[in-house]
Amino acid sequence: MAKKRTSTPHDAVFKTFLRHPATARDFLEIYLPRPLREICNLQTLKLEGGSFIEENLRACYSDVLWSLKTRQGDGYIYVLIEHQSRPDAHMAFRLMRYAIAAMQNHLDAGHRQLPLVVPMLVYHGMDSPYPGSLCWFDEFASPGLAKQLYSAAFPLVDITVTPDDEILRHRRVAMLELVQKHIRQRDMMDIIDRLAAILMTGLTNDSQLKTLFNYLLQCGDAAQFGLFISEFASRVPQYKESLMTIAERLRQAGWHEGQQQGMAQGIEQGQKEGQQQGRHEEALRIARTMLADGIDRELVLKITGIAESELPLPGH
Repeated sequence: MAKKRTSTPHDAVFKTFLRHPATARDFLEIYLPRPLREICNLQTLKLEGGSFIEENLRACYSDVLWSLKTRQGDGYIYVLIEHQSRPDAHMAFRLMRYAIAAMQNHLDAGHRQLPLVVPMLVYHGMDSPYPGSLCWFDEFASPGLAKQLYSAAFPLVDITVTPDDEILRHRRVAMLELVQKHIRQRDMMDIIDRLAAILMTGLTNDSQLKTLFNYLLQCGDAAQFGLFISEFASRVPQYKESLMTIAERLRQAGWHEGQQQGMAQGIEQGQKEGQQQGRHEEALRIARTMLADGIDRELVLKITGIAESELPLPGH
């Protein structure tokens, strides 16, 4: 588990200065890259809390974090100023983690779009100039591939638009993809032949089949589950015994679970009914006592909530 960094005199003096709004404004006017400085409204500087990471990542505790608005509408920019008195081989990655954490904090506050977070490092160590790179791509074994991956849209596997015929060629993931693509349609019978063709390849094991059948039972049309299994087994007779065994085990497990849930619900309902019955009987006892004490009948009805028919007739 990462530990929180111990504050040093270097950190203390740095934070004292850079947490002062006027000082931070001068710092940003001097060092903020020009394209960003031109769109920033430095009069809107607001000091943010530096602790914006989960407890087990406490090492990601930012030194100084300022938020400010842009001159172009309601956009937000955060400037994350980190201080170091010695080099850190993973400083670029650390700054990236801080930046992402600040973005998450911004979303958690109710904003819909990510803000720009500008990580800046202030260094005054013994080794001069700063010996490391602050481009986080340089921390990868293949910076070029890293830049290509993280500078573009991430790979997307959208099975909702993948043709079934193409899915059939996807070997060991074909069964999973086909079932998940069609799980929400009411009649899964339409894909039985395709599922049978996939099973015939021998690339789906019993454990995976059991998992998929359980998935179909939970998320598919449960009313037709038995018919679906029977039809499926008839398409692949060599797997029939295995398929029916899996289906029966799932049925038994589901029946047992349903029985247990039913018992628990019955006990809970019985307890509620017992409590209600007890309260009702107590209300009746109180009503009879009040009547015996000569309290007006209409008043007794209002206080206890007892129905007129449940009270003894006048004079009895």
